[in-house]
Amino acid sequence: MHPNEQLIHGFYTAFQRKDYVAMQACYADNATFNDEAFLNLKSAQVKAMWEMFCTRGGNLKIEFQNVKANDHEGTAQWTATYVFSATGRPVVNVIQAHFLFEEGKISQHKDRFPFYTWARQAFGAKGLLLGWTNFFQKKVQAKAAHNLQQFMAKKKG
Repeated sequence: MHPNEQLIHGFYTAFQRKDYVAMQACYADNATFNDEAFLNLKSAQVKAMWEMFCTRGGNLKIEFQNVKANDHEGTAQWTATYVFSATGRPVVNVIQAHFLFEEGKISQHKDRFPFYTWARQAFGAKGLLLGWTNFFQKKVQAKAAHNLQQFMAKKKG
């Protein structure tokens, strides 16, 4: 197995254990992250996001498969099953991950998932009616950024 495949396996195995410290160690100091909810995160924010998910996601279940990687990039598919805390609704989110590597660490991590599918699960009728709109996605992104900022501020204070 390629060392970067081992890195991805280690990352998701740590996620399954909710071991955010091990997850954080997989990232380069200059790492970035993007997905449908969290945009343009820098390294400290990326690491805090995973800590937030691991410490607050009591019912979170992670599965992963189809890990592939070479010296420069890698991919994986992972599924997050949880209850969305804001609404109490169950979510099964299937995510395609893409990674770039530098010196044995993740330097760029992009997760992609169908936002409308996620919004329908997470928000029910509201997601069904509005989840396809750019307006709704921007509101979710703003709330995600706010929640991460609050989490980081509490850690400092």
